[in-house]
Parts: sequence; structure tokens; C-alpha cells
Amino acid sequence: MKKSFVLFILISIMWFASAQVNACTTCIIAGKATKDGRPLLLKNRDSDELQNKLMYFNDGTFPYIGLVNSTDSIGKEVWGGFNTTGFAIINSASYNIKRNDTTKLSDREGELMKAALKSCSTVADFEKLLKELPKPLGVEANFGVIDASGGAAYFETGNYSYVKYDVNDPVVAPNGYLIRTNYSCSGIEDKGAGYIRYTTAQELFKERNNEEKFDYSFLLNGVCRSLKHSLTKTDLTKDLPENLSDTKYVWFQDYIPRPLSAAAIIFQGVKKGEDPMLSTMWSVIGFPLTSVVVPVWITKNGSMPQVLVASKNGNSPLCEMSLKLKARVLSDFQGRGDKYMDISKLMNKSGTGIRQKLSKIEKEIIRKGKDNIKARRNSKITDAGIEAYYSWVDKYIQESFKGLLE
Repeated sequence: MKKSFVLFILISIMWFASAQVNACTTCIIAGKATKDGRPLLLKNRDSDELQNKLMYFNDGTFPYIGLVNSTDSIGKEVWGGFNTTGFAIINSASYNIKRNDTTKLSDREGELMKAALKSCSTVADFEKLLKELPKPLGVEANFGVIDASGGAAYFETGNYSYVKYDVNDPVVAPNGYLIRTNYSCSGIEDKGAGYIRYTTAQELFKERNNEEKFDYSFLLNGVCRSLKHSLTKTDLTKDLPENLSDTKYVWFQDYIPRPLSAAAIIFQGVKKGEDPMLSTMWSVIGFPLTSVVVPVWITKNGSMPQVLVASKNGNSPLCEMSLKLKARVLSDFQGRGDKYMDISKLMNKSGTGIRQKLSKIEKEIIRKGKDNIKARRNSKITDAGIEAYYSWVDKYIQESFKGLLE
């Protein structure tokens, strides 16, 4: 009887952890730990707002680009972004910061990040903003920030105070990186959520760190799209089904990509002394397993790929196409909603899975994108060249996804 009760409690805890709708996985990597010496900032966004888009803003001291819910037509809240100074910010909701805090004001994280992008150029600026904003802040989150001077830090922030973790401090981050999911290290012990995803990410980072330094590609495919599970010791990429017809349903909870994963954004900063405008936002709009990454830079006129911004219906075309493909992989199975994945539709030994086909499309986007990055760093490409790349991306993605959707 006691064993049954304990099992019930454990299952209940795991359900609570997997039920958090704002349950992102994030990390910061200092420049000293990356292949090219440029810092990296990741947010794998989990949200019940599955329709996301990018927006360009020029409503503050610095122009910026941010990830926005499609239902937010004016961009009142930003869920990760970067500005022309090379400052970038993300967050993950925390569920263990508040101690005896009965403040009702909440869910202001998106507004705070928007305010930071409008006015901050350094990690120090963001810390100053946290100190000066009226209290209570209406937040309970881990904010991750990087800047063009090599600054990189997490701020575990509640309504009235914060705790800073400097990723460049070898005592705080001996390996040059920090990870945060949905609890804060400075919060109430053994409370919050995302412990399984945190452990999974730690294992992935440790394994990589034993081999070589980090890059955006590792974060994109090795973390955001990882199908390893630290608790069950499962790796869904092993023992793949033969083909599309070889249906194989698997329980799909508490992996880093989750049914509620709505986007993934990776900010690749600059080396100290480089032009901050060289910062890159590697943007995966939509379900990361059924979408493709597109690099984005801030141009003087705020141009962006049209597949990433709102169309006439308010949604990003890439996000809509991604969700249609997602529906083939995650579907209702005997009333269990999206708890089960048909792995054969995603990946199989015949190489006909959605992820496998998208990988080929993505490689070409990345190849041309890296050419643009190299040319821009060598001052051999202007904003007009970037816009030409965006036009190519729009056409290439629309044509490529058309075949998949048919």
C-alpha cells in the first residue's frame, strides 16, 4: 500500500513538471567555451502559445528584433530578442523563487524583456534596470543576457530582488556555461520544475565538453532537438522503425523538445571589438522538430524573411507549416492527445521521416547563411546582400515545404 502511494506521488510530481506551459530550457555559453570565441544564448521555448513570429521594433533607444506571440499584434511582450548594440536576452519561467510573497502582479516577463531590449546595451545596464524598475516587478524567472563586450549572466529574478550568476566567473561556471530550466538555484530547494530536462541538458553538455568546444550547431541539433531522456535513459534515435508504414508510438514527455515547444532561438554574439551588428539570431519558428532554422540579422530598415513574420492572418508562414507537419508526428492516440509520438513519421531507417527531409532543406539554408556571415565579417556584403538572402530563403522554404505538405 505504501509503495503504491509513493508511486502515485512520484507520478503526480512528474505530471506537474511536464504540465508547466511556460517551461523553457535555456543556456548561456561564454565566449571562452565556444569554437569561435563568440558567446551563445539559447532558449527552447515551451508555451501554450504555439503560433510565434518575429517582429522588428524601433520604439526605444535601440532598434531590436524579438520573438512574439502571433496573437500579440502590437508586440507588447517579447519572449527573447537582440538589439543593435549586441545585447540579447531570454528567459525561463521559475517556479521556486517566491518566499512568503503574496503579490498578485505576475506574468510581466515579456514586458520586462521588451523594456530591456529598448534601453540596454550591456549586462550592467540590465542589472541597473532591474534595480531601478518599480517594485513589485511581476516576474518569477531566470533571465539570461549577453552583450558585445563578452558579458554573460543569469539573473534569477523575483518581484523584489534577484541573484546574479556571472558565466565568465570560473567559480560560478567552471566550464564556461550555465543551464536553466524552470527552477532557480537560489530558490526554494526541491521546488519548481524542469529537473529532468536540466539533467538531460547537463549530460549533453558534459558529453560534448569532453570532445570539443561548443557552437550554435550543437545547441540547435544536439540540445533543442535531442531525443535523449536522462531519467528513462531513452534515446529515440536508436532502434528506428524501418519506414513510414512501420508505426511506432512512443511516450513523449519531459524531453527537451516537448509537445508544447513553440520555437527555439539561439543568439550568437560577437567578439570584443567586433561590430555588434554582426550578431546573429538563429531562429527556429514553430515546433523545433518539424521546422528549420533561419539566421537573422538586424538591418537598417528592419527587413526580415517574410516566412518568419506575420502574414495577413497574423501568423508566421513557417510556423503554420511547421505545425501542420507536427500534427502528423504528434496526434491523438486513444484520447491521450499529444502525449505520444509516432517516431516513424519523424525518423526511420529509410530516411523518409519529416525531420530527415527537413535536415536536407536546412543544410542549404545554413550553408548560404554562413556564407553571408563570413562576407559580412569581412565587410564584403551590405544590407542589400542580406535582403537578397532573405528573399531566397522565403522562396526556398515555401517551395520546399510545399512538397512536404502535399
